[in-house]
Amino acid sequence: MSNRAVISTPRAPEAIGPYSQGVKVGNTVWLSGQIPLVPGSSELIAGGIAEQAKQAFDNLSAVAVAAGGDLQDAVKINISLVDLEHFAVVNDVMTQFLDEPFPARACVQVAALPRGALIELDAVISL
Repeated sequence: MSNRAVISTPRAPEAIGPYSQGVKVGNTVWLSGQIPLVPGSSELIAGGIAEQAKQAFDNLSAVAVAAGGDLQDAVKINISLVDLEHFAVVNDVMTQFLDEPFPARACVQVAALPRGALIELDAVISL
C-alpha cells in the first residue's frame, strides 16, 4: 500500500508490540489502542480510573495530533474497561476531550488489559 502512512509521536507511549501508534490512508486514520502509560517512562500512571482514563485520552489525542487532526475528528471510539462500574467516570472524562456531536462509540468489559491497565481506547478519525 503506497498511500499508507505510519503515524508516530514521542508524546504517546511507544508501541509495546508489533504495531504502529496509528496508520493513515487517505483522510482516515486508525489510532491503535492506548492504555494509560506515561509517555517516555512507559509506566502505568498512578491513581484510579479517572487518572487512567485521562492519561489514555491524552495518549490517544497525541497520536491524533501527530496525524494532523485531533480527537474532535473522531468518528468512532472503542473503550475497553476491566470493570463496567467505571462507565460513568469514563463518560465524564471523555467530555473533557470531546464536544458534541460525539463520535460513534462502543464500550465493553474485558477480563484484563496489558500491564494491568483499567482502560484501553482506540479510535478512527477522519481528516
